[in-house]
Amino acid sequence: MPIKMIPEIGHFALIVAVLMAVIQTVMPLAGAATRRPLWMAYASPMAMGQFIFVLFAYLCLTASYMLDDFSVVNVANNSNSMLPWYYKFSAVWGNHEGSVLLWSLILAGWGFAVSRCSTGLPRDMVARVLGVMGMVSAGFLLFVLVTSNPFERSLPRVPADGADLNPLLQDFGLIIHPPMLYMGYVGFSVVFAFAIAALLGGRLDSAWTRWVRPWTNVAWAFLTVGIALGSWWAYYELGWGGWWFWDPVENASLLPWLTGTALIHSLAVTEKRGSFKSWTVLLAIFTFSLSLLGTFLVRSGVLTSVHSFANDPSRGLFILVLLGITVGLSLLVFALRAPRVSHVVGFGLVSRDSLLLVNNILLVIMTVTVLLGTLYPLLLDAFGLGKISVGPPYFNALFVPLTVLLCIFMGLGPVARWKRMAGGELRRRLWLAGVVALAIAALAPLVYGGEWNLWVSLGLVAALWVVLPLVRDMTDKVRKAASLWQGVRRQSLAYWGMVLGHLGMAVTIVGVTVVSNYSVEENVRMAPGDSADVAGYTFTMTGLESRRGANFLADTAIMKVEGDDGEHLFVMEPEKRLYLARGMPLTQVALRPGPLRDLYVAMGEELDGDAWAMRLQYKPMVRWLWLGAILMASGGLLAVVDRRYRRRSTVQSGSESSSSAQEATA
Repeated sequence: MPIKMIPEIGHFALIVAVLMAVIQTVMPLAGAATRRPLWMAYASPMAMGQFIFVLFAYLCLTASYMLDDFSVVNVANNSNSMLPWYYKFSAVWGNHEGSVLLWSLILAGWGFAVSRCSTGLPRDMVARVLGVMGMVSAGFLLFVLVTSNPFERSLPRVPADGADLNPLLQDFGLIIHPPMLYMGYVGFSVVFAFAIAALLGGRLDSAWTRWVRPWTNVAWAFLTVGIALGSWWAYYELGWGGWWFWDPVENASLLPWLTGTALIHSLAVTEKRGSFKSWTVLLAIFTFSLSLLGTFLVRSGVLTSVHSFANDPSRGLFILVLLGITVGLSLLVFALRAPRVSHVVGFGLVSRDSLLLVNNILLVIMTVTVLLGTLYPLLLDAFGLGKISVGPPYFNALFVPLTVLLCIFMGLGPVARWKRMAGGELRRRLWLAGVVALAIAALAPLVYGGEWNLWVSLGLVAALWVVLPLVRDMTDKVRKAASLWQGVRRQSLAYWGMVLGHLGMAVTIVGVTVVSNYSVEENVRMAPGDSADVAGYTFTMTGLESRRGANFLADTAIMKVEGDDGEHLFVMEPEKRLYLARGMPLTQVALRPGPLRDLYVAMGEELDGDAWAMRLQYKPMVRWLWLGAILMASGGLLAVVDRRYRRRSTVQSGSESSSSAQEATA
């Protein structure tokens, strides 16, 4: 293709993709409603075609970046000829227009995946699912074309060079964090589409649950990894040393994660017992709606954040209308159709069913807590009632106790029986785990730091209470087998996925507890030859160096780090960079990571006499935060490959068929 016409060809591909998304919406839904197989057959080829054309448009925008086509406004505003190629590649989604195009591409990709992986589903179900996904795709593609065209030209005036990518985004984190986060956000559109399709078709049985659970787990796993990557990126990039700031945009990603976690547990009950059906569908609707809400917060301009992209009110209005239509129509369908697909299944007060219900209620309360803290200041400002700031004190005061309560029920759930069990039996299974958890939690702070800390003990007892009942449950299951290996193999992959997920939660809680209470920070003035002691380590600045990077100048501090015994350990080299195109300074943190602690050095402002303001930090067990997230995501993915989800689905009656499968656990 002619190089100069790449943007126009990409723009045309987007127009074709919108038309295909509209056809994907209208024809399959109409065909399912009128039982016309030919109309329903439009669903899969339109989903495939939409994906191909959106992918082609995305590749056209990427080519414009790689070729330094500064006649494209988006490229001129977010790239530079000196920018390394890998940052040019990621700069495509490092701005509003490109990120929405990436969102649309991932959405089309999920639709394509559904069309290829659902050949065993009833034809009308596939048609409805892809029809709903086509409707969402059409809305976002129209959003791109109407308000956020990434191919807009600046002809005839073409800048000689670009304004450069924001230095905060010139990092490996930009390459991996947004795609992972979007995979999770957009992945819940599949779950949403299955929920609406079930309501429209009046089909909400155990077979439907087995269809939707793998998609839910995969989306949740991606979102978990995406949130963890965002936390890790902020930790080492912003120079503050924090891992979670309760920033409104961070909260926006946490909201669908919380309801998505509730949805995973609710689906387990629906599959095993046939209960919570209406609640499961409602959670699917809310989870995707919260994903759209996060998109609105990031792109509407209502927030001022290092994470937000846009400040154009027209864009925010468009997304708000899209959010209103999606939530309004889905709740209308739910109100009209939910009574036809739900029925009451009884269970006792002491049972896994009731414990998972409490689990769901707590997760929803946590969601509402975060939602209110995030939106309340915005609503006050919007109605002219004043400006307030809701920060960590509010969130910590409410979220931490709720998390402890959640851990209590997480410990009870795995050892409880479905439907009903005796309270005395539950106590016999758990008393030893409770005693051991309390003993270890009381003594561990003394061993670690030499001083007892109430909050550390509380966090450790919560984490141990999640893990030790699992150990008891695994021991009981394995003990009944002829050998250890046979006992392990006898359990389903869904069970081991649950174990990994709960273990990951416990590991994250330990990391949060220890780093929040035992981290040490010193802000000092240092010149060459100066030393400072932090948490048993001596930091000595041995010199200063200057260097030039691809598109920046940097002052580098050479820091020699020694332990208490005087043994030379290593050298750390924090930097203060000045990016040439934007004239923007940026701190490049020096990290010495480890499984039990991080050493963290950040350069502040230059002072008189070759001295610099330096932030020296000791971060114990901070890596456990992200290790726990990896374990949780791995547990979600492991459950997906359980053999009952790999079997080709077949048309079934509304009867429960999960009795022949191995026991599914939350």
